[in-house]
Amino acid sequence: MSPKINLAIAYDFDGTLSPGNMQEYSLFSELGVDKKDFWKEVKNKYTSPKDMDEILAYMYLLMLKMKNKGGLSRELFRKHGKRLTFFPGVETWFGRINKFADNLGIKLQHYIISSGLKEMIEASKIADEFDYIWASSFMYNNEGKAIWPALAINYTTKTQYLFRINKGVLNSFDNESINKFTPLHKRAVPFTNMIYLGDGDTDVPSMKIVMSQGGKSIAVYDKKLSGKEKQCKDLQLQSRVNYYAAANYYENSELDILIKDILQHTSANYQIK
Repeated sequence: MSPKINLAIAYDFDGTLSPGNMQEYSLFSELGVDKKDFWKEVKNKYTSPKDMDEILAYMYLLMLKMKNKGGLSRELFRKHGKRLTFFPGVETWFGRINKFADNLGIKLQHYIISSGLKEMIEASKIADEFDYIWASSFMYNNEGKAIWPALAINYTTKTQYLFRINKGVLNSFDNESINKFTPLHKRAVPFTNMIYLGDGDTDVPSMKIVMSQGGKSIAVYDKKLSGKEKQCKDLQLQSRVNYYAAANYYENSELDILIKDILQHTSANYQIK
């Protein structure tokens, strides 16, 4: 029997698998903040005036807002992570697409690369579907209270995790292995065997890298949000993504058919070789 073909799908989270920003579901309510005011404060008080990275700015502001309410904690994030909801078909997507891939001789891997909060994603209903989750996270003390950012992932730093998938370095700290020369034929997942799913401008560097290296990038959009389809269409016209589709993961949806077609072409190409 021929060995399985390694193929990876890397997903953004907010706006790609789940509508909106994860912090806005219920966490902001507990913090007692308005979402528009929160993001406005991030931009107007920290990012520009202090020349601060936006992800670090929002993580800092979260800690500040919760300082007099017991502080941020793993338990708090997990509580709110359990409340996250998903686009149509997401919760059954992984089982279906894994089975489809397996029948083609493909070992399908799933990864999250997100600027959202790892602790919330890890508590969500779909957390166990991923081979690894890279997302912004905090360092905690012995009482489980957040005391410092451990990892902040922004739109450009997302790209390094594609190389970690490529080389099979599934952590955030091993810089020696990620920078070490590895012959193409010894890499865990060739870029040609990657699919990247993102929802907009913050995913463009990652989508462009995957596309330029022979993989496939797909911009997905929330049909309920005005202008999102046009934004994704523009990304295709600008040659920043290969395809775009509505964030509908049900069987026989446009996105489902598109990804299955990519899997079939990948499998056929290996058979020809």
